[in-house]
Amino acid sequence: MNKGKKPNKSLFSRINAWLHLWLGIFSGLILVFVALTGTIVVYCDEIIDWSAGKSLYTTQVKQERVPAETIIANVNKAYPQAKLSEMSVYKDPERTVRFRVFAPGKGLAFVYADPYTGEVLKYDRTANFFYIMAHLHASFLWHGPGSWIVDIATIIFLVELISGIILWWPAKWNKHTRDASFKIKWNAKFKRVNYDLHNVLGFYSSILALILTVTGLLIAFHPLAESTVKLLGGDPEHEKWESELPKADFSKKAMAMNTAFDREFTRHPELTAGRIWLYNADSAGFFMVNTATKLGLKSAENSQLAFVDKYSGGNIQIPPKGLKGEYIENYVWQLHMGTWLGPVGKLFTFICGLICTSLPITGFLIWWQRGRRKKKSPAKPVAARGQMQQAPVVIEQ
Repeated sequence: MNKGKKPNKSLFSRINAWLHLWLGIFSGLILVFVALTGTIVVYCDEIIDWSAGKSLYTTQVKQERVPAETIIANVNKAYPQAKLSEMSVYKDPERTVRFRVFAPGKGLAFVYADPYTGEVLKYDRTANFFYIMAHLHASFLWHGPGSWIVDIATIIFLVELISGIILWWPAKWNKHTRDASFKIKWNAKFKRVNYDLHNVLGFYSSILALILTVTGLLIAFHPLAESTVKLLGGDPEHEKWESELPKADFSKKAMAMNTAFDREFTRHPELTAGRIWLYNADSAGFFMVNTATKLGLKSAENSQLAFVDKYSGGNIQIPPKGLKGEYIENYVWQLHMGTWLGPVGKLFTFICGLICTSLPITGFLIWWQRGRRKKKSPAKPVAARGQMQQAPVVIEQ
């Protein structure tokens, strides 16, 4: 091999570069859309709380709370078309009670009520915007074909991340390659800055982007999720143990929901929010109580689950593997929503989402600019080595 001549790239390197380029070109628009809608959802819980305004807190704290059953009846009376799916209460005495509801034609909403008077304070539809964003993110609001398009694009993005890390890795480590790999040269021309935005930011976001991509695939593909739960020692099959839970017995008097909440808060004094699912309230003979430090639209932080018998008040024993499967599913959602490390985790996830949104764009610009450069560079005649071009000699006759 002659000195100064670049070595030919290996077949693996050429295939890796080809896949990274053309898979990115093929799926670029879809990946931008999926990443952008996912990024918008990251701060949904904070925006929903902000949208609640004054209804998030009560104006006067009293010693006794109104029975939860009374507040439920008031919400049903105020919004008869809305179907209640959950009720959330908070250890903070100033926080109002919140209901998640779904109404035909209006979509998802949260209803806020005063825990001491039972008064319904607000019907807020802000959550429906994020409900739509989440479904655009998962399926383009096109159940079936849309889901498969997003799932295939997500698999492509996983390949893009892995192939991108391989392309980023320098052949030799020295000061020049370290600077090129870890720093953005902001004072350079646009073409170089764009390349650095793709190359450097792509590397810095790669680990978290891999986590978001893999958890997205776990949520999308049930067989993959079930295999993961089994691998981690859980039982993903809910049907068996759920079918053995007690059914409603209308000949008996049910315990108060407030009692179930108070008991779980006593058992877990470090937790500050509690939720009871209401979608099966008429048919179930138990309360499924979820306590956590924070209850989000899609996940619960530091979640603890309890199944309480409605009539005896006793704990219903769930198979340990079944309960572990529930926790694993929640951890997957926490990782995907960015709630795994509180506000810091959300900030990292939001920034990573913005970078992931930008990567197909900066990658396309790199390819486009290289194509234009080749078109603008016509081949120049090359003189023989060691010879000088001379002007033609005209001989007069």
